[in-house]
Parts: sequence; structure tokens; C-alpha cells
Amino acid sequence: MNDPRQKTAGIEPAELAHSILIVGGGAAGITVAAELKRLQPQLDIAIVEPSESHSYQPGWTLVGAGTFTRKQTERREETLIPKGVAWIKAAVAQFLPDENHVRLSDGRTVRYAWLLACPGLKLDWARIEGLNDTLGKNGVCSNYRADTAEYSWRLIQDFRGGTALFTQPAMPIKCAGAPQKILYLMADHLRSKGRLSESKLEFCLAGEALFGVPFFVPPLQRAVDGYGIKVNYRHNLKAIDGPAKIAIFTATDEHGTTSEVTKRFDLIHVVPPQTGLDVVRESPLANADGWIDVDQATLRHVRYENVFALGDAASTSNAKTAAAVRIQAPIVVHNLIAAMKGEALTHAYDGYGSCPLTIAYGKIVLAEFAYGGKVTPSFPLDPRVPRRSMWYLKTKLLPWLYWSHMFKGRTFDIKHRERGW
Repeated sequence: MNDPRQKTAGIEPAELAHSILIVGGGAAGITVAAELKRLQPQLDIAIVEPSESHSYQPGWTLVGAGTFTRKQTERREETLIPKGVAWIKAAVAQFLPDENHVRLSDGRTVRYAWLLACPGLKLDWARIEGLNDTLGKNGVCSNYRADTAEYSWRLIQDFRGGTALFTQPAMPIKCAGAPQKILYLMADHLRSKGRLSESKLEFCLAGEALFGVPFFVPPLQRAVDGYGIKVNYRHNLKAIDGPAKIAIFTATDEHGTTSEVTKRFDLIHVVPPQTGLDVVRESPLANADGWIDVDQATLRHVRYENVFALGDAASTSNAKTAAAVRIQAPIVVHNLIAAMKGEALTHAYDGYGSCPLTIAYGKIVLAEFAYGGKVTPSFPLDPRVPRRSMWYLKTKLLPWLYWSHMFKGRTFDIKHRERGW
């Protein structure tokens, strides 16, 4: 393994050097930087991040449903970088962990003693033939991008009946509930306008269940039945022709026979396939599936002792959500500080993730779970029951916690634990 205390001597003019280098200035990167600075202000930390703006991505479903505006979900990156943390405004072009440095897109290199890798994942729009040519027009929208989330709401408002398709690719994806949240919100909107009976809503998903944790499937099934939604399991979107309003799926029946299915639409909400970033997949940090290969509990890299990873890029089998980052960040911070001192890593991540499943305006099933599908609610209430209180949690409390606590390095957690019903 690497010596995490290797010095960065002999720096050339085109090189930078920092004790702690954080790759990625999203939710994970900003949060760990802020927590580290709060606990040890003297630390030399830099964040590598090319974007000048940051989005609260959990809010994009609400943008697509007309509850949030896009502006509510956005902040300038420079206002979020913690005081005393250097911002390197560039992208990483290459991870070189055997040499303890990264190469940037502008040709410079940055040496480090410790690396925290949280660059996010890749939304692979190009894998669906024709999607890039029609996304954002021709009735083709997606809440996985801020601009097309705005378009989702325009389409929903203007929908006067016909066929609306909603897709979900194979896991893993960001927020596994998001593909169907907008489906239920559109159905609720149509019902409130008296247009639901004139509409045909279909959910086409690559998997074989509405949700990966069976405990939460019954309330979702009741929503599907109540809205009259048709669910097509084992349907994977392959291509789309926007002007012709045609979507082509690869469908697999219960016997494993695959066929091509063509569906016409008036509106289609597309969720793209998602993979590890190319720069991660091509690096020594990656596992065979293209994710940064970390210990599931400590979040330390399994081969490089001076590397930790968290967020969407990590190989952990949890749901890829902001709630997971909120729990992972203090674990990485405490374990990093311990590693810097040569001490044992005592903090462990249990795989916690949370998905507020919005089944109607004002009604949410709060799914909280950990590794192995263990149900781990934060509240002593049956989480299968849709609640208005969880709508306020989703629309008011969680955004406030995100901007005012996570990004300020403050830890706040209503303790989740396994319960039975």
C-alpha cells in the first residue's frame, strides 16, 4: 500500500500541493471540507471542482412538479467553499494514486498526502439512442437535469390527455425513487384537474419490483392502483425518436426471452443509465464495476490507505442519495483524522439512505433503510403510511439542513435504527 505520509518535495512550477485534496465540490465534497475545517481549522485543504454553480438535486423532482423553482435549488459555488479551503477550478483528468497526485484538465498536477474522492457519477444520456437530440423538446423531459426539470412542469401543465411514459434504468442510479415520484405527482395533478381519466400513464422500469426494499412496496402499489397506472417490468429504454413520438424498449419476459417493444407517447420522462465517471473507471481507484473501491464500513480505499471516498462515486451498496452523504461525511472526517494520527478507524457506515417517496402533493412515504434492506426509520411511526408531516420534511426542513447545516460543517442526525412492525 501507499505510504500516506509521503512528502511532496521537489514541486515543479506546474504543480500544486495540499495536505488534503478533495475531488468534487458537490454535496459530499463541500460537507467534508466544512466539517474538517470546523474540527481542525489549521488543515491545508483544497477542493477540485470545475463548476461555478451548485444545485440541490433532491429539489429537481419538485421543480418538475411545479413546487420549487429552479432558482431555489441553485447557489454559486464560490459562496459554498468553506473559509480557508482553496478552490481549484478545474476537472480531474487522471487519478494517479501510486504517485499521490492527480492530473487536471488544464495540464497541472496536484500532489496530496490524503485524497478524499467524491466526484459524483456519470449520467449516460448518450447510451439511449436519439435522446440527446430530443431531450428538452418534443415532449421528452427529465428531472435529472435542472433545465429539463423545468420543461417537465411545462409539459405536465399543458397535458390534455394521451399517453405519458416514465422510465427507470437498471440500478444503481441517483435516488432510486425519483423516476416514480414525478409519475405520482403528475397523476395527482391530472386528477385535481379532472384529466386523469383521459390519460394513460405507464411506468417502464428495467427491474422486477417497484422498489428495492420490499417493505415499502405495498404503499407504492396502492398508489399505482389508485391512479390506474400500468407498470411494465423488465423494460429498458433503448432508443427514442422525439419528432415521431416513439420510444423503443428492450423487454424481457418471465422466461428470459427478450424482444423489442415500441411505444408511442405524448410525454415521456426519461431517467438515463448511470455509471462511474470515465476518469474513475479508467483509474487504479476503480473496482471492476467502475466505482471507487472502498471498505463498506470505514469508507477507506481497499488498496490505498491515504484515500477515502464517499457519495455517488463510492462502491458502497447503499442508495445514492444526499441523505447517505449526510451520514457518510462525519464518518469519513473522523476516520481520516484518526488515520492521519496513525490510529484505528472506529467510525462505521451502516449503509443508511433515505428516499422520501412522494406519492401525491402533500403526501410522502419516508423510506429509510441500511445495508441489506434493513428498515431503519428515524421516527417511531410506521414509515409505510403516507404523511403530510413528511411532505414538510421534504420541502422545508431537508433543504434548510442541506444549506445551513451540512454545508457549514454542522452535524445533525435524528438517530435512525432498525425497528419492526
